[in-house]
Amino acid sequence: MESLKVEKATFDAIAKEIHSDSSPVGIDAKKTHIIILEKLLQLEERLKRIEGQLSPNSQ
Repeated sequence: MESLKVEKATFDAIAKEIHSDSSPVGIDAKKTHIIILEKLLQLEERLKRIEGQLSPNSQ
């Protein structure tokens, strides 16, 4: 799936950020989930702004 490919530099930076030697799976699950949730919240806000610009009378 081409849309899921990540540049190596980006991949390595994310992997370094979420890595944890103390985790059995090698990542800090809490930190990983917080990052994902924060990005989802940012996307939600962007979507609301875009929707507001497309139909300003609907809000």
